[in-house]
Amino acid sequence: MATRSAKQLPLEKRRGEAALSEFAEYVERQQASRYPPSSATITITPSIVDAEDRETTTVTSTAPNEYDTHEELNMLSCLDLNDDPATLLKQLLLSTDDDLFNTLSDLVSGRLAEGFGEAVFEIGFENNGDSMSLGRADWDDAIARLETAAKNVGADCQVLLTKNVGGDKEAESVATTPVKDKDGHCSGKILIRHAPITPEDVIETRIAVVGNVDAGKSSMLGVLVKGDLDDGRGKARVNLFRHKHEVETGRTSSVGMEIMGFDTMGKVVTNEKPGRKLSWEEIGKRSAKVITFTDLAGHERYLRTTVFGMLSSSPNYCLLMVAANNGLIGMSKEHLGLALALNVPIMVVITKIDICPPHVLKQTITQITKILKSAGARKLPVFIKNREECINTATQFVSQRICPIFQISNVTGENLDLVRTFLNILPHHGRYDTSGDFEFQVNDTFSVPFVGTVVSGIVKSGVVHAGDEVLIGPDSLGQFATTSIRSIQRKRINAPAASAGQSASFALKKIRRKDVRKGMVVLSKKEEPPPKVSKEFVAEVLILSHATTIKTKYQAMLHVGPVSQTCAIIDIDRPYIRTGDRATVAFQFVQRPEYLVPGDRLIFREGRTKGLGIVKSIGYDAKVGLAAKNSEDVEG
Repeated sequence: MATRSAKQLPLEKRRGEAALSEFAEYVERQQASRYPPSSATITITPSIVDAEDRETTTVTSTAPNEYDTHEELNMLSCLDLNDDPATLLKQLLLSTDDDLFNTLSDLVSGRLAEGFGEAVFEIGFENNGDSMSLGRADWDDAIARLETAAKNVGADCQVLLTKNVGGDKEAESVATTPVKDKDGHCSGKILIRHAPITPEDVIETRIAVVGNVDAGKSSMLGVLVKGDLDDGRGKARVNLFRHKHEVETGRTSSVGMEIMGFDTMGKVVTNEKPGRKLSWEEIGKRSAKVITFTDLAGHERYLRTTVFGMLSSSPNYCLLMVAANNGLIGMSKEHLGLALALNVPIMVVITKIDICPPHVLKQTITQITKILKSAGARKLPVFIKNREECINTATQFVSQRICPIFQISNVTGENLDLVRTFLNILPHHGRYDTSGDFEFQVNDTFSVPFVGTVVSGIVKSGVVHAGDEVLIGPDSLGQFATTSIRSIQRKRINAPAASAGQSASFALKKIRRKDVRKGMVVLSKKEEPPPKVSKEFVAEVLILSHATTIKTKYQAMLHVGPVSQTCAIIDIDRPYIRTGDRATVAFQFVQRPEYLVPGDRLIFREGRTKGLGIVKSIGYDAKVGLAAKNSEDVEG
């Protein structure tokens, strides 16, 4: 049997990779229908686009459910600027006219709104790609006027990269190569970040940190958060562990959370005394942008915890850690497949380069490149070696095809500054509906003295305010309880409200902790109809790996967001399914009903069997069946 499985493995692997790519595109279309983009005309500006690609492009969304896979175009959209001389960016930046200054302020404000509180401007080129022909004096005037306009809307400017300007921000490609043209025009990229007025305004980006055991995940987070280097014996990671056995073994077994703050000028918010962490409250109060790291376990025995953390935290990005002396082995491939299945943008960090022989490091880089370029991943590896490449890649990273790769050492600190710069510029990525009904997924529960029951999680849609009356459930009978939100905290700081895409904690009134659990949802209270829950649901699934065939009555552990429960397959639209097959499947929860929404992503596993899918509908009619319904659809 072992020989036969080994012979079938390459074929099954190719089938699984090809099927994964097709299924990922299907899931993206379904997600777009759940969070439809508003109908709008988008004008692409050259603020972040490369010089050779600068041109004005207009994309019009004609239908609410129409989906364009080029998400980077939405990120680069700006206010309407045309070729009218009155609206040329150069005039806005150099003129002393008050009306044009107000127009520039409105432009900055609009870009900040589109970027969720931050934006990258490229000074030196017009909307149509023409050069502004800025000399050094004009450059200084343009930067000063842009800074004044940013201050006018409550934001600060940070110069990221310059060309033909000089100084410590000069691009390496220009600084190391003599400029042949004595009249070389000045240009550069400027980061503008809004100063938050309330904790609700702080920019939040969630990153899931995954990788094989001993890859250096917790050590790198400790170095980034505390500001000092590791000693090679685990000094940096100790403060990140939550349990005694984690400190003793040096291995993470739970879902750890750490935050890293940046102020409006892009500086890391750290303690002035090296080696001492700031509290979450201090970081939150001093930061304009917060990176939330979810430190996940790398050992195989904690795979269930890692899958739960990956789905429940709804990460905007995934950071894959690879030890240079080990390569992409063990659970690293499992975690990479999980990130690909969830369509989360991936960045790779190769650690321990200070102790790795050069030829082993070369083998590791070759292996990672080959895997990322495979049919299942379809990524474009970009090795970050200097500050210019770091900034250019970070501003383009909304494209899921790009996969930046860093090579660092937590002991010597090599290239850690590039990682910090990259995280500072990292654009907001995600699809959220703030205008929809309020929905909050419970990831964890607490009992706080003098406060009561507290639930933490992610706001999936809508907005909620302290004092609002809400529903929480479902319980074992599928019922919802009425309660109200006593207070709201974000990063342990009191906030008046929380909106879609933000992580938050709610203190609930008159609810005991034993009555709440992970996987519940908090919904806005409505008169009619009550929230729909069910033990049965129908999903479109893809089998990534399975030794034999899957038929009805097959049971596996199912993960949907924070929900983790054993499920049984009660119907399939064909006699059986195997590796690489895509099918419509009806599931039934074994223990209790759950609240699901069409469009939710799911992962199910049982031993080495793995599959992923997306919820199509809630409930199942046994009288009709999937096979009969499928045949009706085909005939129709």
